[in-house]
Amino acid sequence: MLAGAGCFAPEKGVCIMAYVAFQEIGAARIAVDAAMAQQGAAAIRADARLSALEWQVVALARRDRLSSLREPTKLIRAIGSIFGETRNPRLADPSLEALRRMAVLSWHSGYSVPSHEVRAFLAAGYTPDQYELMVDSIAAALSDSRRLARPMAAG
Repeated sequence: MLAGAGCFAPEKGVCIMAYVAFQEIGAARIAVDAAMAQQGAAAIRADARLSALEWQVVALARRDRLSSLREPTKLIRAIGSIFGETRNPRLADPSLEALRRMAVLSWHSGYSVPSHEVRAFLAAGYTPDQYELMVDSIAAALSDSRRLARPMAAG
């Protein structure tokens, strides 16, 4: 869902319209808020924070398939060269790519991720507390979305 964010810099006689994908940003914010409500602000250490950009990566990873974590096969590359490039969700920044990989795995499997992936995530500069914060937030977001998806019981 895209929505106009308004006119910026009108004092300079310029109106620049900005559009924001509120659905993805909202998903990240909901995940953070759910973690804060569940654990309380005091339970999250100062080094267990993620930046706004990192939360966006986590939110966008929700749509990525597990297959996005594998190298494309020769067949896929050949098809891409014939019909045009396919979508590549990989990120250029190695740290953000490690975060995306862990977020994709966490959206699909929760805490049940291969230990080598956790080691790669930690080697990219993230802390165990950041890992817990991210996975707890993803679990809370999934729980909320499942709760909202259930039909209300007839009374």
